[in-house]
Amino acid sequence: MEEKTAKLEWLNDPQVFSVNRLYAHSDHRFYETDKDAVNGNMTLCQPLNGTWKFSYADKPKERAKEFYQNDFTAEGFDTIVVPGHIELQGFGSCQYINTMYPWDGVSDLRPPFTDPENNPVGSYLREFELEEELKNKRLFLSFQGVETAFYVWLNGVFIGYSEDSFTPSEFEITHAVYDGTNRLAVEVYKRSSASWIEDQDFFRFSGIFRDVYLYAVPSCHVRDLFVHADVSEDYKDGLLRAELKLMGEVKGSVSAVLKDRNGNDVLSFDSQPAKADTEFTGCVPGARLWNGEDPYLYELWVSVFDENGKIMEIIPQKVGFRRFEMKNRIMCLNGKRIVFRGINRHEFNVRRGRAITKEDMLWDIRFLKQHNINAVRTCHYPDQSLWYQLCDEYGIYLIDEANLESHGSWQKMGACEPSWNVPGSLPEWKECVVDRAKSMLERDKNHPSVLIWSCGNESYAGEDILAMADFFRERDPGRLVHYEGVFWNREFDRTSDMESRMYSKPDEVENYLKADPQKPFILCEYMHAMGNSLGGMNKYTDLEDRYELYQGGFIWDYIDQSLMKKDAYGEEHMTYGGDFDDRPTDYSFCGDGIVFADRTASPKAQEVKYLYQDLRLIADEKGVKIENRRLFESTSDCEFIYTVLKNGEPIFQKRFEAIVEPLNSGYTAIELPEWNEAGEYVYQVSAVLKEDTLWADSGFETAFGETVCMIEGKPKAVGRTTFKVVYGDVNIGVSGDGFKILFSRQEGSIVSIVYDGKEWVGRPLMPVYWRATTDNDKGNKFSVKSSMWLGAGRFPSYRNENCKVEERQDCILVTYTYQLSTVPESETEVTYEVNAAGSIRVRAVFNGKEGLPQLPAFGMRLITPAAAKQFTWYGRGPEENYCDRKEGARLGIYKDTPEGNVSPYLVPQECGNRTGVRWLKVSDRKGNSIGFRAVAAPFDASVLPYTAEELETATHQEELSAPRYTVISIFGAMRGVGGDDSWGAPVHPEFCISAERELVTEFIIERMSMEEYDEYDFS
Repeated sequence: MEEKTAKLEWLNDPQVFSVNRLYAHSDHRFYETDKDAVNGNMTLCQPLNGTWKFSYADKPKERAKEFYQNDFTAEGFDTIVVPGHIELQGFGSCQYINTMYPWDGVSDLRPPFTDPENNPVGSYLREFELEEELKNKRLFLSFQGVETAFYVWLNGVFIGYSEDSFTPSEFEITHAVYDGTNRLAVEVYKRSSASWIEDQDFFRFSGIFRDVYLYAVPSCHVRDLFVHADVSEDYKDGLLRAELKLMGEVKGSVSAVLKDRNGNDVLSFDSQPAKADTEFTGCVPGARLWNGEDPYLYELWVSVFDENGKIMEIIPQKVGFRRFEMKNRIMCLNGKRIVFRGINRHEFNVRRGRAITKEDMLWDIRFLKQHNINAVRTCHYPDQSLWYQLCDEYGIYLIDEANLESHGSWQKMGACEPSWNVPGSLPEWKECVVDRAKSMLERDKNHPSVLIWSCGNESYAGEDILAMADFFRERDPGRLVHYEGVFWNREFDRTSDMESRMYSKPDEVENYLKADPQKPFILCEYMHAMGNSLGGMNKYTDLEDRYELYQGGFIWDYIDQSLMKKDAYGEEHMTYGGDFDDRPTDYSFCGDGIVFADRTASPKAQEVKYLYQDLRLIADEKGVKIENRRLFESTSDCEFIYTVLKNGEPIFQKRFEAIVEPLNSGYTAIELPEWNEAGEYVYQVSAVLKEDTLWADSGFETAFGETVCMIEGKPKAVGRTTFKVVYGDVNIGVSGDGFKILFSRQEGSIVSIVYDGKEWVGRPLMPVYWRATTDNDKGNKFSVKSSMWLGAGRFPSYRNENCKVEERQDCILVTYTYQLSTVPESETEVTYEVNAAGSIRVRAVFNGKEGLPQLPAFGMRLITPAAAKQFTWYGRGPEENYCDRKEGARLGIYKDTPEGNVSPYLVPQECGNRTGVRWLKVSDRKGNSIGFRAVAAPFDASVLPYTAEELETATHQEELSAPRYTVISIFGAMRGVGGDDSWGAPVHPEFCISAERELVTEFIIERMSMEEYDEYDFS
């Protein structure tokens, strides 16, 4: 569409999505000399990033209308940094929203219209002088990403208009450039008809948020390059076909050579006359194939010469030979069934929003590789080009997803109601969505990391999206096509080559797989990682081995979308939707990553790393079985470390090497000493890198496994000492060598524990039935259905006569009975047994009753008078873990602080739990310690600076007060956190706590010294 005048009505016309914009092309780099090509010095490119003049208007009629004119004086303009979002630089406001459209309830709109009273505009001005290398050549202007629609002028001349926020928009500007100072003007609209199909679950920003640059091309230029790097039927040889499209003065000749990683020529092509369509084909016998385990890249060097044989242009293009195909209903890479151990990844930075940097991307890709994540779905738009280069180089499989999402047009409060769905089968929307598919494919087609094209996300189904799929298949038959939305309308099932669903429960997935389906299955979204979540993930990963047609899934999602914001006192805090007075909003629903927004790993990442590891290590008392789940690579890159722990302390270690071929198993025997001493022995094995890699240093652990064995023995005898009991009118005092304990008949609890002069009880030791509500608890209404347990713990009914005391020769027993305000009524009985050494054996028994709702937790809570310094435990760690999220935790002795144990979820909630605790030691700042020891079985425990009630009340981390005490909780039962989704999926039954049966929490409180726990059993 050629136009010389900008028209505002284009904003409301889905059929006008580009004006004077050039056709999309490959993202190859090009150079004029060998030296520049070797150094990567693109002298023909002139960046325009930096500080621009800027004017903001809340609505189109208030914008600076003639600002693009050469004689316009921009004296009243502010400044803004490009790339960057308008809203994060002091203009307009941020808004986070998921399914709804941002104007829902504010503007009465239907597609394709925008509200002229609610459409912010940013007017950008930038002056530049053309660099010498670009002069006297054809010139182009490239915008890598502008949200959402924009107009461009140069020196007062209208250049063009474009939509599609996440793929490049390029314009020729040769006709409008001056020799001297040039004025570039860009007018960006936050909303256009495109906003109806860019309804992604993210913060709604606007502006020029990716790179802007000028580039010049030689008189004969390779405009587009499509490298087909296929593999022979026997997966031995590389089959290369390179298609070149030349523009300009097409004359002279073109030659090419393929080099290996070391720069050696492996395939040379004869020079041929330059033509508009030029092609090279060849075969590389015994080619080294690209895959995520060995991302080997060749490099194709294309050279364009003029008629005199002088170099005009050089293009070095990375090439990865690989074949991705459907074989017998199974997706295969280089002939092997692939399993995607994947994640969905938004581009996000806590301060820059989606204007992320190279450093962000490098951190991300190293994190993925370090956590055994082998695949990414680019949700729900194409990423910056650099990301694809990194995935090629590091070895990450990609589902490349087109910038299309319109769930607000058919999904209302969870219900499928597509009466006015866009794009659907509406002819006026077809060309614009197919253009989005073209823009993505043409840019990204040379990246071997891209295995699958995705038609977008949650946009229902129809002829328009089917046309996208048809385009993908016709243009690039070497890849498969993905689209989940056909689940909602099977009439368009042929849109997707695979069955893709989101948030299906494990049994639903299994039912599909058992029914002899025609398509392989992936979960394009699963394990909604909002807040304290990811419980039960192993129920999905276990399907990998049982069903060939199950080919993995992509966790939702990678990083919390939280923005850093300063409060009135200048302190920075994490925010979420609603914190910017944004309405409508979906509040904290943006906090569902396994990485916190400041790029620190959340405790959930521990589970992901373990369940995604490609080596399964099964240790026993004689050695280790190594199951290599890799498709292509042996274990030759690893060294293995076999460690034996006795009661948590290492007593033996041996390093060894073992070569196990891909998809095979091997066993390595270890010569061990013979141990006969009583205790708990843990046999652990780790796989660590032998050498440095791009993503981790040598010695980095990639996988582990452990087995626990017990050698039974007799408990240590307690030395006979005397103790004294004092029966007061209200209190019962028990004292002996170095300890004083006080039981209160009035309070119904222990009110004082003094060890060696140190008081440990700040508030009476009492049973607890509540944990702070998680996001998943709220979503599945568990906190509503079980809310009575909050009151039951805070307001138990106790009468003085419910205290029973029994004095024996070597101990004293004090028992309290509490009547709970549940419906029906229930009771808990707590017995304290104090021996002559001052140890207190605690046994709390909840007497279940039919008809009671499930419990969040059951245990005992001690609140200290002052904040503790640190705690040490022997149990699972190092990160928090729960009964349904403990696969990635391992047994050991660990240390932490109460403050450090608070996981900084966007909304404070249950956190910091540890399962399998054998003993726990809490120490104050003076070195005094109190211990908690398991009796019949390990317990769950948490040590935090806040009570569950304080966590429950806070809506942001900064609302939590400075630590004044420490809350020590010992649990005999702790509910799982769940995570199939965050809006209704219950915790799996085996990880729930029934209140209709008896529950017991049992442990010992005592003065703590390490040697006391060298030997013990759970008798």
